[in-house]
Amino acid sequence: MKVLVVDKFPDKRIAEMKEAGFDVDYRPTLKDGLDAAVKGFDVLVVRSTKVPAAVIDSGDALKMIIRAGSGTNTIDVKEATAKGIHVANTPGKNSVAVAELTMGLILAMDRHIPDNVADLRAGKWNKKGYSKAAGLKGQTLGLIGFGAIGKEVAARAKAFGMRIIASDPFVSKEKGAEFGAEMMSQDDVIKNADIISLHAPAIPETEKMVNSEFLSKMKKGALIINAARAELFDIDAVMKAVKEDGLRVAMDVPPNEPKDKEGAYSHEIFSLPGVYGTHHIGASTDQAQDAVAEEVIRMLKIFRDEGKAINTVNKIA
Repeated sequence: MKVLVVDKFPDKRIAEMKEAGFDVDYRPTLKDGLDAAVKGFDVLVVRSTKVPAAVIDSGDALKMIIRAGSGTNTIDVKEATAKGIHVANTPGKNSVAVAELTMGLILAMDRHIPDNVADLRAGKWNKKGYSKAAGLKGQTLGLIGFGAIGKEVAARAKAFGMRIIASDPFVSKEKGAEFGAEMMSQDDVIKNADIISLHAPAIPETEKMVNSEFLSKMKKGALIINAARAELFDIDAVMKAVKEDGLRVAMDVPPNEPKDKEGAYSHEIFSLPGVYGTHHIGASTDQAQDAVAEEVIRMLKIFRDEGKAINTVNKIA
């Protein structure tokens, strides 16, 4: 079975694929020309590289596309389905990493850590200003989306003495209670949380869910974190709330994220005070990437040896 791997993948796992008998072409620096490169391959493995219809149409031997991560919004699933190509991901394998970053962003916002660092680097001392912080103990953390990542965030937030409330149409009150969360409606989460953290998928129903109406329901002074998908933010509404209402925001999913790993990038939101941004690094720990890679190899073996596509997000007739 011929496998094309684009984007960074642990070297030891590439070697493991080859040892398992897969014909692997590893091209982590491929930027353009995926539509030509994919010809003749049975499986395409991607992480952040987008897979549009043009690439899928060029995959003359393609049977499966694996996203080495939790979402598949970078892949044209509709086109793949029409072509009879399985689209799969590795759900839950990077949950701990994203949860760790989420807690880091919560702490950074509460204690103004990035601003502390910036001022000291600039030779400015402001202990008086930076001594003001709410503290996390007793604060209410509202999680919108209570899947694998939300549950991992809840576990860590509980250790800080926080109250956890959450909304998720697929999680019952009983199941939420098992993980220390009070399940309620999304509106009730928005109205009662001191800190809101988004962990919902990017689907039509969640696109621009954080809009002017959503923001108007938040408690005064509440914080919001988006370590999920940029599509969840109505970015104009969020910027307006930052400018006019003093909303404080942390986001690991920049709008109009660059295709390349390095280079120039700017967006007005990151120039606003009270906004902390990171470079879409939620899943980028060695532990997470190795767990994802291990799962990809398991999926490949099952597909080759048993003819079964697991972790799929589409249904092939």
